[in-house]
Amino acid sequence: MTDARTDALPPPSALDQDFRKPGKPGRRSGWRLVGGAWRLLVGIKDLLVLAAMLLFFGLLFAALNARPGTKPIGDGALLLKLDGPIVEQPETIAPLAMLSGQTRARQYRLRDVVRAIDAGRDDARVKTLVLDLDSFGGAYPAALQEVGDAIARFRKGGKPVLAYATAYTDGAYRLAANASEIWVNPLGGTIFTGPGGNQLYYKGLIDKLGVTTHVYRVGRFKSFVEPYIRADQSPDARAASQALYGTLFAQWRESVAKARPKAQIDAFLQQPDRVVLAAGGNIADADLKAGLVDRLGDRMAFGKRVAEVAGVDKQKPAGSFRTISYAAWVRANPLPAKGDAIGVLTIAGSIVDGEAGPGTAAGDTVSKALLDGLAKKNLKALVVRVDSPGGSVLASEQIRQAILEAKRQKLPVVVSMGGLAASGGYWVSTPGDIIFAEPGTLTGSIGIFGIIPTFENTLAKIGVTTDGVKTTPLTGQPDVMGGTTPMLDSILQAGIENGYRQFLTRVAQSRHMTPEKVDTIAQGRVWDGGTARQIGLVDRFGTLSDAIAEAARRAKLDPAKVYPEYLEKKPGFAAYLAEGFEGDDDANQGGDVFAIAAAERRAVVARALGDVQRLVSGGSVQARCLECGALGPMATAGDQKLLDLIVARLGL
Repeated sequence: MTDARTDALPPPSALDQDFRKPGKPGRRSGWRLVGGAWRLLVGIKDLLVLAAMLLFFGLLFAALNARPGTKPIGDGALLLKLDGPIVEQPETIAPLAMLSGQTRARQYRLRDVVRAIDAGRDDARVKTLVLDLDSFGGAYPAALQEVGDAIARFRKGGKPVLAYATAYTDGAYRLAANASEIWVNPLGGTIFTGPGGNQLYYKGLIDKLGVTTHVYRVGRFKSFVEPYIRADQSPDARAASQALYGTLFAQWRESVAKARPKAQIDAFLQQPDRVVLAAGGNIADADLKAGLVDRLGDRMAFGKRVAEVAGVDKQKPAGSFRTISYAAWVRANPLPAKGDAIGVLTIAGSIVDGEAGPGTAAGDTVSKALLDGLAKKNLKALVVRVDSPGGSVLASEQIRQAILEAKRQKLPVVVSMGGLAASGGYWVSTPGDIIFAEPGTLTGSIGIFGIIPTFENTLAKIGVTTDGVKTTPLTGQPDVMGGTTPMLDSILQAGIENGYRQFLTRVAQSRHMTPEKVDTIAQGRVWDGGTARQIGLVDRFGTLSDAIAEAARRAKLDPAKVYPEYLEKKPGFAAYLAEGFEGDDDANQGGDVFAIAAAERRAVVARALGDVQRLVSGGSVQARCLECGALGPMATAGDQKLLDLIVARLGL
């Protein structure tokens, strides 16, 4: 496009001729000033373009050289430094985020972590597995169990596993318990808290602000709406949470006891104060005496111990050891790609309307990925991998319809539930011919709700009212400024109840039950995978690999001769470029018990802010699980980003 300002200037030759004209000193000096300013602006523009081009190609060169797998992998310790959460599908890295100084906790894909550990078990280059859990961001119980089992398999292969942290969270210790040596910093130490804890309730604040919260829901246990209509937990929700948390805690204890049978863990769970006081307040020493850890030492001492097994890295400071990068190892051991294709559709994160990137299950994006796969890939069967707390009912139904298209094309459909498949996550699971889950999977929460806040009382506090002409009983409704009417409330509640009946019907048809039977185990209640299997919501226990093998058998194929074709939106070039900078960071963000407590409280605030954002931005009826968030990663990247933004805006 031509700049009008440049068109207004005479050509340089004209300017020069004008400057040479005698008798016009004012005009000559004026044009000289304008021309000089213009040349300066053009020079600055050219300089900026050149700098941008140099920066781009410099970043491209650095990213390509930073990509793992460009150098041969030598002998050493496979370093699994989990400085972030383990998730089903990592969110896309913000392009060029590092240039703006932004930081983001890394997210580790569950299947990549398991594959990396299993690949190192029989590879002679891998001398040991090192678990650096100082900054572990957590995972759902089922994911922790799967990774812990992989660590146990590695150890049974005859190679040592060494774990280190300043202080272990419950989730980090569930992984570390499978190690042959557990180290803890002498100035740190570990105590256990168990699942549960307080959550935020906003009823008091809402009342003070004068906001009226109109809630439309079905299900005694559909507690997602409770923070907006109550100041405390309802008796039904409390009873359900106690049962759920009790089962998950029992699974945690069983897993730890199996991995470290000699550890005296009961005393730390029942009377931790007495144990710590008996050790003079030295938590790390109490851990050692109870057999929870094997060695006390700082990071340098731990590094020297690893070097005894993996070899010394003489080019680095004392305490360094020969390392095999996790990122390089994953790329060196890719997924199989030979044989018949079994499609794997990943439904990870909140289910939302429209489009979104990885880590969020957007209705348009997920359904398009599946429909494109059915049209362009020669798929023999479909596995639906679900790791979602639910979300939009509209988007859930859109995804379900896409899965039904696979059934119409006569493909076997197997559902594999990951750490979480609740509410909308169960809705999209109903087309499955068979459902796999883990004992620690969170599922169920069969119920729906809708919330509309109105501000008529808030406005009245400052003397603002509403009025107008209405041509029908529903004109202007829902009126967030003037309030809803009883007629609208009854219509919306009837719509929610109809949606719930549809949910029951889908589950009943899928699980071969009557709607009445489903209703007794629905009502919005969350179940652990073990109980869900007993009551018929789940068919078998098994991992994603087990589900793929079952899909192959149902397609009359040899499970050893198939490969997973993941139907996911591929990251763009900008994300690929940014990923090149995400290497192994030597900085450690871990800390002692106090630092862990601060991080977990920060995560609670981040989750609460995320819940509020999802509430006000949700454009449809919701099927979402509230209890599930506190049992998984400390906070999603989106929730953490929202918290960071608010903190930055407040200057905190």
